[in-house]
Amino acid sequence: MSKVTIDRIDFDVRSIRKQFPLLAQSVRGKPLVYLDNAATTQKPQAVLDTLSHYYAAGNANIHRGVYALSQDATQAYEGARSKVAKFLNAASPTEIIFTRNATEGINLVAQTFGRSMVAAGDEVVISEMEHHSNIVPWQLLCEEKGAKLRVAPINDDGELILDELAALLGSRTRLVSIVHMSNSLGTINPVRRIVDLAHERGIPVLIDGSQAAYHMAVDVRALDCDFYVVTGHKLYGPTGIGALYGRSRLLNDMPPYQGGGDMISSVTFEQTTYNELPHKFEAGTPHIAGAIGLGAAVDFLTEVGFDAIASHERRLLDYATGMLSELPGLRFIGTAREKASILSFVLEGVHPHDVGTVVDTEGVAIRTGHHCTQPVMDRFGVPATARASLAMYNTTDEIDHLVSALSKVREVFG
Repeated sequence: MSKVTIDRIDFDVRSIRKQFPLLAQSVRGKPLVYLDNAATTQKPQAVLDTLSHYYAAGNANIHRGVYALSQDATQAYEGARSKVAKFLNAASPTEIIFTRNATEGINLVAQTFGRSMVAAGDEVVISEMEHHSNIVPWQLLCEEKGAKLRVAPINDDGELILDELAALLGSRTRLVSIVHMSNSLGTINPVRRIVDLAHERGIPVLIDGSQAAYHMAVDVRALDCDFYVVTGHKLYGPTGIGALYGRSRLLNDMPPYQGGGDMISSVTFEQTTYNELPHKFEAGTPHIAGAIGLGAAVDFLTEVGFDAIASHERRLLDYATGMLSELPGLRFIGTAREKASILSFVLEGVHPHDVGTVVDTEGVAIRTGHHCTQPVMDRFGVPATARASLAMYNTTDEIDHLVSALSKVREVFG
Protein backbone atom coordinates (compact mmCIF):
# COMPACT_ATOMS: atom_id res chain seq x y z
CA MET A 1 0.00 0.00 0.00
CA SER A 2 1.43 3.39 -0.99
CA LYS A 3 1.69 6.16 1.54
CA VAL A 4 -0.28 9.32 0.90
CA THR A 5 1.83 12.41 0.29
CA ILE A 6 1.12 15.35 2.57
CA ASP A 7 2.68 18.77 3.03
CA ARG A 8 5.55 19.23 5.45
CA ILE A 9 4.28 19.60 8.99
CA ASP A 10 5.69 22.65 10.76
CA PHE A 11 4.94 21.17 14.14
CA ASP A 12 7.37 19.50 16.53
CA VAL A 13 5.17 16.58 17.42
CA ARG A 14 8.05 14.66 18.98
CA SER A 15 8.58 17.45 21.48
CA ILE A 16 4.85 17.54 22.19
CA ARG A 17 4.74 13.78 22.76
CA LYS A 18 7.52 13.95 25.35
CA GLN A 19 5.20 16.02 27.52
CA PHE A 20 2.65 13.18 27.73
CA PRO A 21 4.20 10.37 29.79
CA LEU A 22 1.41 7.86 29.19
CA LEU A 23 2.16 7.77 25.46
CA ALA A 24 5.56 6.17 26.06
CA GLN A 25 4.13 2.90 27.37
CA SER A 26 3.57 -0.38 25.56
CA VAL A 27 0.33 -2.35 25.37
CA ARG A 28 0.29 -6.09 24.71
CA GLY A 29 3.99 -5.88 23.90
CA LYS A 30 3.47 -3.20 21.25
CA PRO A 31 4.04 0.57 21.40
CA LEU A 32 0.79 2.25 22.37
CA VAL A 33 -1.04 4.01 19.54
CA TYR A 34 -3.71 6.03 21.28
CA LEU A 35 -6.50 7.05 18.88
CA ASP A 36 -9.45 7.47 21.23
CA ASN A 37 -9.09 11.16 21.89
CA ALA A 38 -12.76 11.94 21.25
CA ALA A 39 -13.49 9.90 24.39
CA THR A 40 -10.72 11.51 26.46
CA THR A 41 -7.33 13.03 25.80
CA GLN A 42 -4.13 12.20 27.63
CA LYS A 43 -2.67 14.64 30.15
CA PRO A 44 0.56 16.61 29.78
CA GLN A 45 3.11 16.62 32.57
CA ALA A 46 2.22 20.23 33.40
CA VAL A 47 -1.32 19.17 34.34
CA LEU A 48 -0.12 16.14 36.29
CA ASP A 49 2.36 18.29 38.22
CA THR A 50 -0.32 20.87 38.99
CA LEU A 51 -2.66 18.24 40.42
CA SER A 52 0.13 16.67 42.48
CA HIS A 53 1.27 20.03 43.82
CA TYR A 54 -2.21 21.04 44.91
CA TYR A 55 -2.77 17.88 46.92
CA ALA A 56 0.78 17.74 48.29
CA ALA A 57 1.30 21.40 49.12
CA GLY A 58 -1.89 23.41 48.64
CA ASN A 59 -4.86 21.34 49.75
CA ALA A 60 -7.46 23.43 51.56
CA ASN A 61 -11.09 24.32 51.11
CA ILE A 62 -11.86 27.56 49.32
CA HIS A 63 -13.87 30.74 49.92
CA ARG A 64 -14.30 30.03 53.62
CA GLY A 65 -10.95 30.23 55.31
CA VAL A 66 -9.02 33.29 56.48
CA TYR A 67 -5.78 31.33 56.82
CA ALA A 68 -3.07 31.42 54.16
CA LEU A 69 -3.55 27.91 52.74
CA SER A 70 -7.25 28.47 52.12
CA GLN A 71 -6.64 31.89 50.60
CA ASP A 72 -3.99 30.45 48.27
CA ALA A 73 -6.36 27.66 47.18
CA THR A 74 -9.12 30.18 46.57
CA GLN A 75 -6.79 32.32 44.50
CA ALA A 76 -5.72 29.32 42.40
CA TYR A 77 -9.33 28.17 41.91
CA GLU A 78 -10.61 31.60 40.91
CA GLY A 79 -7.49 32.10 38.80
CA ALA A 80 -8.45 28.98 36.86
CA ARG A 81 -11.89 30.49 36.28
CA SER A 82 -10.26 33.58 34.82
CA LYS A 83 -8.12 31.40 32.55
CA VAL A 84 -11.18 29.55 31.23
CA ALA A 85 -12.98 32.87 30.71
CA LYS A 86 -10.05 34.16 28.66
CA PHE A 87 -9.79 30.85 26.80
CA LEU A 88 -13.43 31.17 25.66
CA ASN A 89 -13.29 34.99 25.44
CA ALA A 90 -16.14 35.43 27.90
CA ALA A 91 -16.87 39.02 28.92
CA SER A 92 -16.18 38.24 32.59
CA PRO A 93 -15.02 35.32 34.76
CA THR A 94 -18.43 35.52 36.46
CA GLU A 95 -19.89 34.08 33.24
CA ILE A 96 -17.98 30.82 33.82
CA ILE A 97 -19.66 28.17 36.00
CA PHE A 98 -17.54 25.18 36.95
CA THR A 99 -19.40 21.89 36.48
CA ARG A 100 -18.49 18.19 36.57
CA ASN A 101 -18.47 18.04 32.77
CA ALA A 102 -20.30 19.32 29.68
CA THR A 103 -23.19 16.97 30.45
CA GLU A 104 -23.81 18.68 33.76
CA GLY A 105 -23.59 22.06 32.07
CA ILE A 106 -26.37 21.10 29.66
CA ASN A 107 -28.46 19.67 32.49
CA LEU A 108 -27.93 22.84 34.50
CA VAL A 109 -29.34 24.95 31.67
CA ALA A 110 -32.22 22.52 31.09
CA GLN A 111 -33.23 22.43 34.74
CA THR A 112 -32.91 26.17 35.40
CA PHE A 113 -33.31 28.23 32.25
CA GLY A 114 -35.38 25.50 30.59
CA ARG A 115 -37.78 25.03 33.48
CA SER A 116 -38.29 28.78 33.67
CA MET A 117 -38.82 29.34 29.94
CA VAL A 118 -40.48 26.20 28.58
CA ALA A 119 -44.22 25.56 28.99
CA ALA A 120 -46.78 23.17 27.54
CA GLY A 121 -46.86 23.40 23.76
CA ASP A 122 -43.41 25.02 23.51
CA GLU A 123 -40.54 23.52 21.54
CA VAL A 124 -36.83 22.85 21.92
CA VAL A 125 -34.79 22.32 18.74
CA ILE A 126 -31.75 20.03 18.50
CA SER A 127 -30.15 18.13 15.61
CA GLU A 128 -29.96 14.54 14.49
CA MET A 129 -26.24 14.34 15.23
CA GLU A 130 -26.39 15.17 18.94
CA HIS A 131 -24.66 13.24 21.70
CA HIS A 132 -27.09 11.65 24.17
CA SER A 133 -26.03 14.36 26.64
CA ASN A 134 -27.67 16.92 24.38
CA ILE A 135 -30.80 14.82 23.81
CA VAL A 136 -31.87 13.26 27.10
CA PRO A 137 -31.91 16.44 29.24
CA TRP A 138 -34.25 18.07 26.73
CA GLN A 139 -36.43 14.96 26.54
CA LEU A 140 -36.78 15.03 30.32
CA LEU A 141 -37.67 18.71 30.25
CA CYS A 142 -40.18 18.30 27.43
CA GLU A 143 -41.83 15.34 29.15
CA GLU A 144 -42.15 17.33 32.36
CA LYS A 145 -43.52 20.45 30.69
CA GLY A 146 -45.62 18.93 27.92
CA ALA A 147 -43.33 20.51 25.33
CA LYS A 148 -42.05 19.06 22.07
CA LEU A 149 -38.52 18.16 21.04
CA ARG A 150 -37.91 19.04 17.38
CA VAL A 151 -34.99 17.46 15.51
CA ALA A 152 -33.21 19.01 12.53
CA PRO A 153 -32.07 16.32 10.05
CA ILE A 154 -28.65 15.64 8.54
CA ASN A 155 -27.74 14.56 5.01
CA ASP A 156 -25.87 11.46 3.84
CA ASP A 157 -22.52 13.16 4.40
CA GLY A 158 -23.39 13.87 8.02
CA GLU A 159 -23.99 17.58 7.47
CA LEU A 160 -26.77 19.53 9.13
CA ILE A 161 -29.49 20.55 6.66
CA LEU A 162 -29.58 24.20 7.60
CA ASP A 163 -32.76 25.10 5.70
CA GLU A 164 -34.65 22.40 7.55
CA LEU A 165 -33.34 23.59 10.89
CA ALA A 166 -34.44 27.14 10.03
CA ALA A 167 -37.89 25.83 9.12
CA LEU A 168 -38.26 24.35 12.62
CA LEU A 169 -37.74 27.71 14.32
CA GLY A 170 -41.10 29.19 15.18
CA SER A 171 -43.05 31.24 17.68
CA ARG A 172 -43.07 28.37 20.20
CA THR A 173 -39.32 27.63 19.98
CA ARG A 174 -37.76 28.44 23.33
CA LEU A 175 -34.20 27.19 22.80
CA VAL A 176 -31.87 25.75 20.19
CA SER A 177 -29.22 23.36 21.55
CA ILE A 178 -26.68 22.25 18.97
CA VAL A 179 -23.33 20.50 18.87
CA HIS A 180 -20.34 22.47 17.60
CA MET A 181 -18.47 19.37 16.40
CA SER A 182 -19.95 15.89 16.21
CA ASN A 183 -18.17 13.26 18.28
CA SER A 184 -19.19 10.42 15.96
CA LEU A 185 -18.97 12.12 12.54
CA GLY A 186 -16.40 14.86 12.99
CA THR A 187 -18.78 17.35 11.37
CA ILE A 188 -18.18 20.99 12.29
CA ASN A 189 -21.49 22.83 12.32
CA PRO A 190 -21.87 26.45 11.15
CA VAL A 191 -22.76 27.52 14.66
CA ARG A 192 -22.50 31.27 14.09
CA ARG A 193 -25.00 30.98 11.24
CA ILE A 194 -27.28 28.89 13.46
CA VAL A 195 -27.04 31.49 16.23
CA ASP A 196 -27.95 34.23 13.75
CA LEU A 197 -30.97 32.29 12.49
CA ALA A 198 -32.18 31.74 16.04
CA HIS A 199 -31.50 35.26 17.28
CA GLU A 200 -33.41 36.73 14.35
CA ARG A 201 -36.43 35.11 16.01
CA GLY A 202 -35.39 35.98 19.57
CA ILE A 203 -34.42 32.37 20.39
CA PRO A 204 -31.41 31.69 22.66
CA VAL A 205 -28.80 29.10 21.68
CA LEU A 206 -26.70 26.61 23.66
CA ILE A 207 -23.66 25.13 21.95
CA ASP A 208 -22.11 21.83 23.03
CA GLY A 209 -18.40 22.43 22.56
CA SER A 210 -17.15 19.16 24.08
CA GLN A 211 -15.28 18.15 20.92
CA ALA A 212 -14.61 21.50 19.30
CA ALA A 213 -12.83 23.22 22.17
CA TYR A 214 -9.66 21.12 22.01
CA HIS A 215 -9.32 21.31 18.23
CA MET A 216 -9.99 24.98 17.54
CA ALA A 217 -10.10 28.38 19.19
CA VAL A 218 -13.54 29.20 20.61
CA ASP A 219 -14.73 32.78 20.98
CA VAL A 220 -18.16 32.85 22.59
CA ARG A 221 -18.58 36.54 21.92
CA ALA A 222 -17.76 36.14 18.23
CA LEU A 223 -20.17 33.20 18.06
CA ASP A 224 -22.73 35.35 19.93
CA CYS A 225 -24.07 32.23 21.63
CA ASP A 226 -26.00 32.37 24.89
CA PHE A 227 -24.53 29.25 26.48
CA TYR A 228 -21.45 27.15 25.66
CA VAL A 229 -20.30 23.99 27.47
CA VAL A 230 -16.89 22.32 27.59
CA THR A 231 -15.49 19.32 29.42
CA GLY A 232 -12.05 19.27 31.00
CA HIS A 233 -10.99 15.72 30.25
CA LYS A 234 -11.15 16.38 26.49
CA LEU A 235 -9.13 19.59 26.93
CA TYR A 236 -6.06 17.64 28.14
CA GLY A 237 -7.28 18.33 31.68
CA PRO A 238 -8.63 16.26 34.58
CA THR A 239 -11.81 14.23 34.63
CA GLY A 240 -14.72 15.43 36.74
CA ILE A 241 -14.42 19.09 35.75
CA GLY A 242 -16.07 21.15 33.05
CA ALA A 243 -17.38 24.63 32.46
CA LEU A 244 -20.56 26.35 31.39
CA TYR A 245 -20.38 29.77 29.80
CA GLY A 246 -23.57 31.79 30.03
CA ARG A 247 -24.47 35.40 29.37
CA SER A 248 -24.57 37.29 32.66
CA ARG A 249 -28.10 38.60 32.14
CA LEU A 250 -29.39 35.06 31.59
CA LEU A 251 -27.46 33.53 34.48
CA ASN A 252 -28.64 36.27 36.81
CA ASP A 253 -32.27 35.52 35.97
CA MET A 254 -31.92 31.74 36.28
CA PRO A 255 -32.81 30.01 39.57
CA PRO A 256 -30.12 27.97 41.34
CA TYR A 257 -29.44 24.47 40.11
CA GLN A 258 -28.63 22.92 43.51
CA GLY A 259 -28.85 24.09 47.11
CA GLY A 260 -26.19 24.00 49.79
CA GLY A 261 -23.04 25.72 50.92
CA ASP A 262 -21.34 28.50 48.97
CA MET A 263 -24.34 29.20 46.73
CA ILE A 264 -26.01 31.20 49.48
CA SER A 265 -25.67 34.73 50.76
CA SER A 266 -27.67 34.12 53.92
CA VAL A 267 -29.90 31.37 55.30
CA THR A 268 -32.70 31.36 57.86
CA PHE A 269 -35.43 28.80 58.32
CA GLU A 270 -37.80 31.27 56.76
CA GLN A 271 -35.79 32.35 53.70
CA THR A 272 -32.53 31.92 51.79
CA THR A 273 -30.91 34.59 49.65
CA TYR A 274 -28.54 33.42 46.95
CA ASN A 275 -24.96 34.29 46.27
CA GLU A 276 -23.80 36.35 43.32
CA LEU A 277 -22.51 34.87 40.06
CA PRO A 278 -20.85 32.53 39.55
CA HIS A 279 -21.19 31.06 43.04
CA LYS A 280 -24.98 30.82 42.84
CA PHE A 281 -24.53 27.74 40.67
CA GLU A 282 -21.67 26.05 42.54
CA ALA A 283 -23.18 24.43 45.62
CA GLY A 284 -20.89 22.64 48.04
CA THR A 285 -17.17 22.01 47.90
CA PRO A 286 -16.23 21.92 44.22
CA HIS A 287 -13.59 19.87 42.42
CA ILE A 288 -10.90 22.33 43.44
CA ALA A 289 -7.96 20.33 42.10
CA GLY A 290 -9.85 19.65 38.89
CA ALA A 291 -10.50 23.34 38.26
CA ILE A 292 -6.87 24.23 38.95
CA GLY A 293 -5.77 21.35 36.71
CA LEU A 294 -8.10 22.61 33.98
CA GLY A 295 -6.43 25.99 34.29
CA ALA A 296 -3.06 24.33 33.71
CA ALA A 297 -4.47 22.52 30.65
CA VAL A 298 -5.73 25.83 29.25
CA ASP A 299 -2.25 27.30 29.78
CA PHE A 300 -0.75 24.35 27.92
CA LEU A 301 -3.14 24.67 24.97
CA THR A 302 -2.59 28.39 24.79
CA GLU A 303 1.18 27.94 24.75
CA VAL A 304 1.07 25.39 21.93
CA GLY A 305 -1.43 27.51 19.98
CA PHE A 306 -4.50 26.49 18.04
CA ASP A 307 -3.09 27.56 14.68
CA ALA A 308 -0.33 24.99 15.06
CA ILE A 309 -2.68 22.35 16.51
CA ALA A 310 -5.31 22.76 13.79
CA SER A 311 -2.74 22.69 10.99
CA HIS A 312 -1.13 19.51 12.32
CA GLU A 313 -4.45 17.76 12.92
CA ARG A 314 -5.77 18.79 9.48
CA ARG A 315 -2.79 17.17 7.77
CA LEU A 316 -3.17 14.08 9.97
CA LEU A 317 -6.84 13.81 9.05
CA ASP A 318 -6.08 14.15 5.34
CA TYR A 319 -3.34 11.55 5.59
CA ALA A 320 -5.50 9.11 7.54
CA THR A 321 -8.45 9.60 5.20
CA GLY A 322 -6.28 8.82 2.20
CA MET A 323 -4.66 5.76 3.77
CA LEU A 324 -7.88 4.25 5.11
CA SER A 325 -9.62 4.85 1.79
CA GLU A 326 -7.33 2.29 0.20
CA LEU A 327 -8.51 -0.50 2.51
CA PRO A 328 -10.95 -2.87 0.75
CA GLY A 329 -14.45 -2.88 2.20
CA LEU A 330 -13.96 0.17 4.40
CA ARG A 331 -16.75 2.78 4.36
CA PHE A 332 -16.58 6.08 6.16
CA ILE A 333 -19.56 7.27 8.21
CA GLY A 334 -19.35 11.04 8.15
CA THR A 335 -17.83 12.74 5.12
CA ALA A 336 -18.78 16.37 5.73
CA ARG A 337 -16.87 19.06 3.87
CA GLU A 338 -16.23 20.78 7.20
CA LYS A 339 -14.95 18.20 9.65
CA ALA A 340 -12.05 17.60 12.02
CA SER A 341 -9.97 14.83 13.54
CA ILE A 342 -12.53 12.01 13.61
CA LEU A 343 -12.74 9.00 11.31
CA SER A 344 -15.75 6.77 11.86
CA PHE A 345 -15.95 3.74 9.63
CA VAL A 346 -17.27 0.24 9.13
CA LEU A 347 -15.52 -2.74 7.57
CA GLU A 348 -17.72 -4.87 5.39
CA GLY A 349 -18.57 -8.18 7.07
CA VAL A 350 -16.87 -7.38 10.39
CA HIS A 351 -18.61 -6.05 13.49
CA PRO A 352 -16.93 -2.88 14.83
CA HIS A 353 -16.37 -4.54 18.23
CA ASP A 354 -14.34 -7.25 16.49
CA VAL A 355 -12.38 -4.56 14.67
CA GLY A 356 -11.54 -2.91 17.97
CA THR A 357 -10.56 -6.18 19.59
CA VAL A 358 -8.14 -7.17 16.83
CA VAL A 359 -6.43 -3.78 16.51
CA ASP A 360 -5.98 -3.76 20.28
CA THR A 361 -3.74 -6.81 19.94
CA GLU A 362 -1.48 -4.56 17.85
CA GLY A 363 -1.39 -1.88 20.55
CA VAL A 364 -3.86 0.40 18.76
CA ALA A 365 -6.61 1.95 20.88
CA ILE A 366 -9.73 3.01 18.99
CA ARG A 367 -13.35 3.35 20.10
CA THR A 368 -16.11 1.05 18.87
CA GLY A 369 -19.85 1.28 19.48
CA HIS A 370 -22.53 3.89 19.03
CA HIS A 371 -20.46 6.64 20.71
CA CYS A 372 -23.51 7.85 22.68
CA THR A 373 -25.10 8.87 19.39
CA GLN A 374 -27.55 6.05 18.70
CA PRO A 375 -29.78 8.25 16.49
CA VAL A 376 -26.75 8.85 14.22
CA MET A 377 -26.24 5.10 13.91
CA ASP A 378 -29.93 4.68 13.07
CA ARG A 379 -29.66 7.44 10.46
CA PHE A 380 -26.86 5.59 8.66
CA GLY A 381 -28.31 2.13 9.16
CA VAL A 382 -25.43 0.68 11.17
CA PRO A 383 -25.41 -0.71 14.73
CA ALA A 384 -22.05 0.85 15.51
CA THR A 385 -18.85 2.17 13.97
CA ALA A 386 -15.15 1.97 14.64
CA ARG A 387 -13.79 5.43 15.42
CA ALA A 388 -10.23 6.68 15.28
CA SER A 389 -9.94 10.18 16.73
CA LEU A 390 -6.84 12.32 16.50
CA ALA A 391 -5.11 14.79 18.79
CA MET A 392 -2.09 17.08 18.68
CA TYR A 393 0.31 14.32 19.77
CA ASN A 394 -0.61 11.79 17.08
CA THR A 395 1.68 11.08 14.11
CA THR A 396 1.55 9.72 10.59
CA ASP A 397 3.51 6.69 11.83
CA GLU A 398 0.62 5.94 14.18
CA ILE A 399 -1.80 6.17 11.27
CA ASP A 400 0.37 3.62 9.47
CA HIS A 401 0.14 1.34 12.53
CA LEU A 402 -3.65 1.68 12.44
CA VAL A 403 -3.76 0.78 8.75
CA SER A 404 -1.51 -2.24 9.38
CA ALA A 405 -3.73 -3.34 12.29
CA LEU A 406 -6.85 -3.01 10.13
CA SER A 407 -5.17 -5.14 7.47
CA LYS A 408 -4.74 -7.80 10.16
CA VAL A 409 -8.49 -7.60 10.81
CA ARG A 410 -9.01 -8.55 7.17
CA GLU A 411 -6.62 -11.46 7.58
CA VAL A 412 -8.49 -12.73 10.63
CA PHE A 413 -12.01 -12.36 9.21
CA GLY A 414 -11.29 -12.94 5.54
